[in-house]
Amino acid sequence: MKRGLFITFEGADGCGKTTQLKLLAEYLIQKGYEVLITREPGAKGLGEKIREILLNYDGEVSDRCESFLFLADRAQHIDMVINPAVSRGCIVLCDRHTDSSVAYQGYGRQLPVDRIKMLNELAVNGRHPDLTLVFDIDVETSMARVGQQKDRMESAGNEFFNRVRQGYLEIAKEEPERVKVIDASKSIEEIHLVVTKLAEDVL
Repeated sequence: MKRGLFITFEGADGCGKTTQLKLLAEYLIQKGYEVLITREPGAKGLGEKIREILLNYDGEVSDRCESFLFLADRAQHIDMVINPAVSRGCIVLCDRHTDSSVAYQGYGRQLPVDRIKMLNELAVNGRHPDLTLVFDIDVETSMARVGQQKDRMESAGNEFFNRVRQGYLEIAKEEPERVKVIDASKSIEEIHLVVTKLAEDVL
């Protein structure tokens, strides 16, 4: 049985990470690997209900409540989706994971980063990504790609997203072996070549 892997895709909305995740999935399937595509928040089941609250609830949500909702989704996701798939030798490709909480709730919402990391550890219970790809792009470009129809998170403003971007870059500095920063301003084809090379390195 092939060894299972857990690869996460991170970055601001509009950075192109979801497109690259799908392209990598196609590449790996053609190579004969079993691949599972998933996301946070909102993996199948309970996660979908939590995602609806996080992105579309029209009332006020406290920053701490938002953080705990993401963590609840993550714990369910790890236990019910990610761990079983990796254990059977599957390559799991996840659109957002723990680094999103650090970047968005820690740096973006300016909650204590160390506390977010500690709570993440409780949620993942020892399961960490084998590789994390951060797709870096300037805030103006990412917001232009998102367009006019924005959900609750996407409407936080440029100052917030500049802090999020810096948060991702700080995470990459702290964990260079796991976290690889990719220039998301390049063409889809150029980025795909970088992504496949990084994935092959951990296979």
